[in-house]
Amino acid sequence: MTTSEATEKKPLWLLIEQQILAADAQDLTGGNLEASIKRMASELDDSGHKVSGYGGNLLKLRWAVDDAAKAGKPLLKDVNAAISALTLEDASDAYAATTKILSNLGDTWPKLKSAECRTDVIQMVEQARLDLLIAKAKELSGDEGIRYLIREKVVDEVIVEALELTDEQLAEVHAAIAAEKAERDRVAGLLEKVADKSKEEQVKYLFDNNVTEALITEMAEVDQGVIDAVKKAMEEELNEKQRLAEEEAARKKAEAEGPSLEDIPADDLLDLIESVREIMEFSDVEKEIRTMCEQSAIPKALVDIAVSDPDKLDELEKQTEG
Repeated sequence: MTTSEATEKKPLWLLIEQQILAADAQDLTGGNLEASIKRMASELDDSGHKVSGYGGNLLKLRWAVDDAAKAGKPLLKDVNAAISALTLEDASDAYAATTKILSNLGDTWPKLKSAECRTDVIQMVEQARLDLLIAKAKELSGDEGIRYLIREKVVDEVIVEALELTDEQLAEVHAAIAAEKAERDRVAGLLEKVADKSKEEQVKYLFDNNVTEALITEMAEVDQGVIDAVKKAMEEELNEKQRLAEEEAARKKAEAEGPSLEDIPADDLLDLIESVREIMEFSDVEKEIRTMCEQSAIPKALVDIAVSDPDKLDELEKQTEG
């Protein structure tokens, strides 16, 4: 019989009970009893425990077989049933769950109340809890199962194996969780700065600092109505700022372009026409003409005429002179 590392770590009482659970009922009674005990003792020897040639351990085996015969069932049948009935809530406190199990089974199986058995039953409850956690994690979508096990403080090695992940995949989730924690810490710091402000002011401050709506709702402890009201007010404020910006841009554009021809006094217009002509003597390139005219504060309306149809300058001059 090959002995695994897991088997070697099991206590003798538990290995004995596993042998009894696996045996056929007829093998533990009548003429088959001694042969079965001899066979089980030999198999237990292979597990690393001395049983066949060690009176005390052999007696433990015989007593366990006798107890099973008296109860009409193996001890582990009751223990396994009790463990299987546990919910996550039950198993959350392994010690309390174990106490309840031993209380329910102790009259039938007095040896379960021993310190040795209690320790091992606690380990069974803890394993049952882990199995339940993994089962629940597998039902969750995306990386929620991984996050769930991390929150429940399941060790990384178990998570990787249970959910068939790579170390890199698990590392990515850890990194994401760390980033989320850092963001929550940042938001908590922001809220401290406006703790004396109204909820509406707090929400606006968080929006201004690029905090997500979901995190604002949670950490500022506000309902959707407050969020919507602040967003509407911010939208109106943004629209007003945009309107003012557009007006200012239009004003600056008009200022840069100068007055329309109709608004320029005749004498001034004649001087401007002369200035344009002087500039055009230096260059016939439109871009250069426009640049020099702009530097000389010549209205755009007049420059447009000069670069599009220079002959119209003469016509405009005659009209101005009257």
